[in-house]
Formats: sequence, C-alpha cells, structure tokens
Amino acid sequence: MAMLTFASLSLFRSVLLVVLCLFCSGDARFKGFRRFVDRSEAMQHTARAGPKVEDQWFTQRLDHFNGADSRVWKQRYFINDTFYRAGGPVFLMIGGEGPANPAWMQYGSWLTYAEKLGALCFLLEHRFYGKSHPTQDLSTANLHFLSSRQALADLAHFRSVVAATQGLTNSRWVAFGGSYPGSLAAWLRLKYPHLVHAAIATSAPIHATVNFPEYLEVVRRSLASHSPECPLLIKQATDTLSQMLKNPLTYSNITKDFQLCSPLQLDSLMDSAHFLEALAGNFMDVVQYNEDNRAFEGVVGTNITMKVLCGVMADASLGGVYERYAAVARLMLHTFSLRCLDARYASYLQDMTNTSWSGAGAAGGRQWVYQTCTEFGFYQSTDSPNQPFTGFPLPYHLQQCYDMFNMSAGELDVAAAVKDTNEYYGGYGMMTSRVVFPNGSIDPWHALSVTLDLSEQLPAIFIKGTAHCANMYPARAEDLPQLALARDHVFLLLQQWLKE
Repeated sequence: MAMLTFASLSLFRSVLLVVLCLFCSGDARFKGFRRFVDRSEAMQHTARAGPKVEDQWFTQRLDHFNGADSRVWKQRYFINDTFYRAGGPVFLMIGGEGPANPAWMQYGSWLTYAEKLGALCFLLEHRFYGKSHPTQDLSTANLHFLSSRQALADLAHFRSVVAATQGLTNSRWVAFGGSYPGSLAAWLRLKYPHLVHAAIATSAPIHATVNFPEYLEVVRRSLASHSPECPLLIKQATDTLSQMLKNPLTYSNITKDFQLCSPLQLDSLMDSAHFLEALAGNFMDVVQYNEDNRAFEGVVGTNITMKVLCGVMADASLGGVYERYAAVARLMLHTFSLRCLDARYASYLQDMTNTSWSGAGAAGGRQWVYQTCTEFGFYQSTDSPNQPFTGFPLPYHLQQCYDMFNMSAGELDVAAAVKDTNEYYGGYGMMTSRVVFPNGSIDPWHALSVTLDLSEQLPAIFIKGTAHCANMYPARAEDLPQLALARDHVFLLLQQWLKE
C-alpha cells in the first residue's frame, strides 16, 4: 500500500476528467474536472482487452500564432478505421487534461455511431498532456504555449493535413469531446466552421468564471436527491471539523481519525483549506461520476456511489457525524489501497512546482491549474451558503496560482483572463450551428453548460439522474431509459446534420 500525499491524491482521483473518462475531462477534476492519476498500467491492461492501439505521431508547430517561430514537436494520436466506409464521415475525438486513453478507440458510444455511419475515427491528445510534450519541461515560461486557443489550432492543423494526405478533404468531420474537450469541440466548430461540420459537446462548460460556488450547490442537490438528510449530515460534520481545527488540542485525534501520514500541523489558512478541500473532494468526485460506466478505462472506485457515501453518513453505529465523515475518508483510502493521507499544503506545492515531465504534477495537475489561472477559473469554492462544505474560499484557490507559477497578482490577473475567454468564445452567447450539448442533472458541471436549447441548431439534451459525460460511455443494461434515449437523440442529430 502506498503513502498518499494530497498532491498524489489530487493526481490519483479520477479525476478526473478529462474532463474525459479520459475525454470526459481529460482525467482531471482538481481545479477542473477530475483528479489526476497516472493510470498507465490500467490503460495498458485495458488496451490488452482488445486489438493493440498503436501510438501515432503528428508534427505540430509550437506556436501557431507566431509566424517567426518555426519550432515544431510531435503530438500523439490514435486511429480506428475498422468501421470506415468510403465516403463516410470522419470523427475526431478531442483529448483533454490528462493522458489520452487508447481504450476509447475500442469502447464508447461514438464508436457505436461510427459503426452505423461508416466513420473513420481519430483521437488527438491535447498538447502538454500525456505523451504530447511540446517543450523540454513544464516551466512557467514554457506553459505560455499551453492554451485552449493553441489546442484548437492543433486540431485545425491536424484536420487539414490529414484530410489532404488521406483523401478526406470532401469528408464531413465531426468533433467529439466531454468536459473540457467538450468545450473544445463546440469551440472548434465555432472558430473553424469550414473544417468541422458538427460537434458533440458533452458536459461542456462553455462559460468561464473565476468563482464557481455553484459546483458545490449542485453537489448538495444531487446528494439530497438520493437522501434529503445526507447534505445536512455532511454540513454538521464539516462545521464540527472546522471548529476542531481551531483547537490544537484536537489535532492528535484528527490525525488518527483521518489516517494522516504525519501529525496534523496548520501553519496557515492555506493548510486548513487544503485539508478541508481534500475531504470534501471525496464527495465531489463521487457525485460527479455517480454510477457511471468508467470501469472499461481501468478506473478504481466506481462502486463507491452517492448511495454508499450517504449510507455511511447516516450510520449512527459509527458514532456522531464527525466520526462518520472520518469513516468516509478512510473508506476512500481503503478503496484506492492507500495507507495514509498527507494533507500538507507544502507537500502539494512541492509536487506541483516540479517542472520536470517525470514529476507528479506532470500527470496533468500542474498544466490544468495553469489553464485555470490563465483562461478559465472554475474554482469550486465554499463561498455559497447553499452547500454543505466549508473552509476553502476563492482566495485560497487564487493564491495557488501565484504560489505555483511564481507570479504576482500584477503579473497574473485571473479575472481579466476569464473575461477575455468569454469575449473570445462568446460564453452562453456563442453563435454557431450543429452543436449539441448533452448534460446530466447529477453532474455539477452542467451549471456552466447549456441545458436549454440556444437555438434550433444548438440543442441541449438534459438527462435527469445521470452524471458527468454519461452518454459517452458504452451502453449497458442497467442504464436509465432517459440515458439510452439521449444516446439515440445524439445519433438522430448526427444523421440529420450529416445530410445537411
């Protein structure tokens, strides 16, 4: 059993995206969609379940927006031509904030559509994630080349060159993505309409915001939909723990109850906020991916659902609400075969400021936090009173931008960056066509996505009772009827749009 630092927990939880699912977020929730984990063994295990999917490499420019910069690098992609019929469409799955998982070349609803429509399937890994390394390291200077705009230019260049070299110029290309890559899919159609005919933007937050307390509000509502008393019990527990953290005499008990790797020590508000966020993350991750079908990716812990966690919180035999909250934390450690939790902010910061490609943060954490600081925000704070957690307000999240990238508030204006993102893409007011936005009601990210039709050509599919990117996963017998109908709805739209 391994020792768990909070940084490795942030990298371990899948997140988690990745979103995605390695495309349903890209495999990240921390500061974004999922918590990161290097699941290379799981990915290899999954790949062995079917025909081996070979890495392919495509030459990209480092900076698409500077003609004087001729530097290039190799970007990883995968291809599946099993279902392709001459004249059929081309499906382009967009990678996200984590390693691209070859399992998606064998499983997923998009392949069901591909088989029916005779599509050729590509998956392009996002720059700076997985094996796609544009620079020698992850220094702040090099991360200047990491942005959604550069990623879209990568996709556009890939599409243009592949179409020209493989005789696909007249084919209709459809972009697929979930979570952050879902946003990229919609934006690719928006910014490059001459290259992409349509887009499936699942669980896609299209409105950037610095503060995102609504995330935890949806977590509360989702938990309450299972058990009305569950979020009330969590609030009692977090309020109790927060009070205990003000008294150093309780630290030894907290250390034991939550299986910390070293005696609890709170030197600053960042330390306490980090610890409280780690514990809240247990519930956030489970809600976001509640009862989904990610097992094919090699994901651990899919058996832990809202029902399980709320069951623990309601179990009076475990003691009071504080003891039950600690029992949830121990359950998650046991689920991931981890011995203890090191919730020290200093440990986390040490990992996340390591600029080496071999560092813990290189699994996606450092890169994604950079994107939140320079483009999106998305900070899941406790600033709303309508949620059960406490102790990690917006300033805690913003401070990490400055700590992690060694920049001052004068050098890094997150609010200005978020405003620029919404001006560039349009936010909720984006104007394009042939983009569909599937979202689940359980998923907290639907609060920043499209849940009502923007227009006839920008429809929403709101799926009651499902979580993040649920419609992207392989179908199974126990799927809710409305989930099956959502997948059928997407297919009908594809059929219609490919005829237009």
